[in-house]
Amino acid sequence: MMDLWLDPQVWILLLTLSTIEIVLGIDNLVFISIAVSKLPAERREFARKFGIAVACITRIALLLTLAWLAGLTSELFTLLGQGISVRDLVLILGGLFLLVKGAMEIRDLVAGEPEPESEGVGTRPMASFAGVITQIAIIDIVFSLDSVIAAVGMAGDYVPVMVVAILVAVSVMLLAARPLGQFIDSNPTIKMMALAFILLIGAYLVLEGLDVHVPRGYIYGAMGFSALVECLNLWAKRNLPLREA
Repeated sequence: MMDLWLDPQVWILLLTLSTIEIVLGIDNLVFISIAVSKLPAERREFARKFGIAVACITRIALLLTLAWLAGLTSELFTLLGQGISVRDLVLILGGLFLLVKGAMEIRDLVAGEPEPESEGVGTRPMASFAGVITQIAIIDIVFSLDSVIAAVGMAGDYVPVMVVAILVAVSVMLLAARPLGQFIDSNPTIKMMALAFILLIGAYLVLEGLDVHVPRGYIYGAMGFSALVECLNLWAKRNLPLREA
């Protein structure tokens, strides 16, 4: 085991895999922030950490079932002339879930539905906590499926390196989840933009499942440009009182 970590190529591989996991975890963080916002304020931080921990376990579990993972790309059936594998089915169902979830959240935000802040009138029952964690775990599998398959292809039998890369990415997610969630919660326009990202990612997953490949760079480029425009809007809004003075 020690000989493995003395190889410089292993460290380069670890850096590459960690970067991939972190970048591909951005969309997962957005979903986590949206999902936990439905919980009372005092439960959100614990839900973020618990959900990310569960997500970490599911990713490592995927890695430890390499033979099963390799079989996910085998064709199950044909639909309209298009072969559908388990991977495709997971991506399509996950994408449809995100489209429905995003549309419902946007509807609630537009309608002005109040969010739960504390125990009492208007808050959701205790079972909603389990529901949020379940959503996070399932969507993390959908989000991480391709990245884990790609990691297996890159790292081959270096399972310890892949596990460490996942742990590094999860550590970054734990650090970023709270400030990102608070930023989204405190800015309604940012939350609307995040929900639009959820819809965009859902559409991307459905297209991927149907073997219509859209380069991820286009998706992240569109998200980055939208985020930049929104940051400029927030900056202009903050400086508005100074111009009026």
